[in-house]
Amino acid sequence: MDRDLALPRYGLAYRLFGVVAAVWLTVVLVLGLLGPVTNLPILEHTARNLYFHVPMWFVLYAGAVAGAWHAGRYLATGRTVHDVRSEAAWMVSTVAGVTALVTGVVWARFTWYQGTGLWWSPEPRQNMVAVQLLISGAYFVLRGSLDRPRQRARLSAVYALFATASMPFLTYVLPRRMASLHPGAEGNPAFSEMDIAADMRWVFYAAAVGFLMLGWWLYTQRVRARVAALRVEALAAPAPVAAPVVT
Repeated sequence: MDRDLALPRYGLAYRLFGVVAAVWLTVVLVLGLLGPVTNLPILEHTARNLYFHVPMWFVLYAGAVAGAWHAGRYLATGRTVHDVRSEAAWMVSTVAGVTALVTGVVWARFTWYQGTGLWWSPEPRQNMVAVQLLISGAYFVLRGSLDRPRQRARLSAVYALFATASMPFLTYVLPRRMASLHPGAEGNPAFSEMDIAADMRWVFYAAAVGFLMLGWWLYTQRVRARVAALRVEALAAPAPVAAPVVT
């Protein structure tokens, strides 16, 4: 059991990382919400959402890649810790994806579709991301529907690899081939001067780093909590009763 759930030691460096991440994100939040922002066409002061909406996509992709990696490692080694890590990475990825979708919906409502009354816009990227999040959500439904741990871990690992493989096509390749107001679509390059001013870039990059740090910290906390719970369950489980010896 010890090797099956072995984790690296989280010492002083890990605690310092948590402090740095907290301070970093505090500065990002203050600058993002209260700092000066260039009055861009159409976006105007809603451009502040760039500091929060786009970094969530980075966390979404990073979590999915980490989840797929540990899913593959579980299939190769059968170690429970990789199943725990895969599930934790997918949890962080999915939460970030939902946050990105919600902030995107609100952003579009008050910029591109202002005055129309639309909350759910016909944007291809928005619709494709919603499909991807349904696929990601099905991962947790699958885990919750299986009782046997080994079966749950194996099937979840296979599904995680499928969900990760679908992500670049649904959230990047297909939307780029469709006409859309969203940056990065056909004929509408991303990160142009209409999307982000030069004096906003350094705050944006700091926000991207900060939210990735937060995602990794949440991931490690989820892993540690789950491993601790599994160890307690193992200690609380009754020992197998030895069969009587017939003489």
